[in-house]
Amino acid sequence: MKIEFHPAISAEMRRVIMKELQKIEVDGNLRILFAVESGSRAWGFPSPDSDYDVRFVYARPVDWYLTIAPGRDVYELPIDDVLDISGWDIKKALGLLLKPNPVMLEWLSSPIRYIWDENICQQLIQFSKKVTHGPACLNHYLHLGGRQWDIYIDGKEVVNLKKYFYIVRPAMAIRWMRMHPNIIPPMNFQELLAGIDLSDELTAALNDLLLAKSRSKEVGEAPRVANIDAFITAEFDWARDAVKTIKGDKSSLRVEADHLFRKIIQTA
Repeated sequence: MKIEFHPAISAEMRRVIMKELQKIEVDGNLRILFAVESGSRAWGFPSPDSDYDVRFVYARPVDWYLTIAPGRDVYELPIDDVLDISGWDIKKALGLLLKPNPVMLEWLSSPIRYIWDENICQQLIQFSKKVTHGPACLNHYLHLGGRQWDIYIDGKEVVNLKKYFYIVRPAMAIRWMRMHPNIIPPMNFQELLAGIDLSDELTAALNDLLLAKSRSKEVGEAPRVANIDAFITAEFDWARDAVKTIKGDKSSLRVEADHLFRKIIQTA
């Protein structure tokens, strides 16, 4: 059975999230430039009891940046069973885009948006496309998936489905980068799966795993699947070799990033 991706948030939950974001703007004396969903709901494999992972980028008044002692560039709310809300200052966000940071790239491509300044976000997206993302993304997905594999999968016969998907998704992103080296991997599972040309058997196994995940709670468990394990291992092995040879473009975009930063804080 194939599960379609529906990036929808209930009207009630959206009101709760928007109320929290509006409170952050007032309490923090800042303006949220965009706020998106970044967790399993945006990735396309939520559990019935998945929380809401809200991430945002914000700008403060110009004078806040004109100080000898820099202020904190992260804004976080206490995490509870339903909401996990945090954000980055635009200066930090642009610095991470320069690397580039794959997490920032994913936020900009999230299919679930709460706040979205179209003009500023399009400038950020266009800037992100100029940054060579290959080496950084490969390292990110390899490190993310490999660490989860070592902790939660290796040596076990029955595994947590949530953790299994935290490894499957990086493997799929690596496969995407093999096939589409100039296109940033999409955020959600279904779009990734459609673009990586897997065998019918493996595609069916991944869809079955997705179905099981959608029906289980966050602590749901299931036996490992041999052909999925083989796929993960093969992609990670390829990435370990690839990161040794793939080189990024060393040309600096810092001047452009500085210009964009000034432009954003002067208009935010």
